[in-house]
Amino acid sequence: MRRSFARVLTAPLAVLAAAAVLPLASPQPAAADEGIVGGHQVDAAKSPWVVALASRDRFGGTRAGQFCGGVVVGRSTVLTAAHCLGEDVLGVPRDQVRDLKAIVGRGDLDASDGAEVSVRSEWINPAYDGRTNAGDVAVLTLRTRLPEGYVLPMADEGDPAYRAGTGASVYGWGDTTGAGDYARTLHAARVRVLADTECKRAYPPGGTDGTYKPSSMLCAGESAGGKDACQGDSGGPLVAGGKLIGLVSWGSGCGRAGSPGVYARASEALRVLREHA
Repeated sequence: MRRSFARVLTAPLAVLAAAAVLPLASPQPAAADEGIVGGHQVDAAKSPWVVALASRDRFGGTRAGQFCGGVVVGRSTVLTAAHCLGEDVLGVPRDQVRDLKAIVGRGDLDASDGAEVSVRSEWINPAYDGRTNAGDVAVLTLRTRLPEGYVLPMADEGDPAYRAGTGASVYGWGDTTGAGDYARTLHAARVRVLADTECKRAYPPGGTDGTYKPSSMLCAGESAGGKDACQGDSGGPLVAGGKLIGLVSWGSGCGRAGSPGVYARASEALRVLREHA
């Protein structure tokens, strides 16, 4: 069964009042590789570029309405997965979601620190293909500019961070077991960038889960499984060498041997971002 790693709305939820936006504190310099399934809790102050996308209108007040992740790549720019803004995830067309926010600087979703920043506009990659999962990138523009220290640099094409075997960390508030056990606090897992040959073998053309395309994707995990992104982590960052290398996109199950997590390649997202600018 194909898995897009978003938290999908499964039942109508009561509309709850949105929390007030809080002042932004200047974080410590980003430490991108500190260190979800097989992960551990991390300090949000050391990874201020990790964003929780939330809508209390669609997902209720529990865990602040978080349903996907994102990453700050500019002072008012957040990248996430295109499928996070689809009707399959939100339950309604995007323009009917009135309270889409990026929660920043908050590790515990039930706490009140950090800030909940309204999204001014969004742009979905027109090349996104929901059948193959290619081009799974969306750009959110925030109403409030964030401190420079929240911005995570992106690895361009040819960066050594993309080499097979490179250690990386994936971040999110999603399912920690694959059985619907969503995290309240920010977690990360250490994984390895895998070779394209291994990724193609896991997700060949015509597969029911999707098709691995090296030009716009990379995959990461462990050959034996056990560490992976899962439901609720979509759009969150995969980080290596202090740079963004991928956005959580899709996969088959969570942490399964032979079924690594697949990520939208950050170099392709960077190309899309340049064209959109």
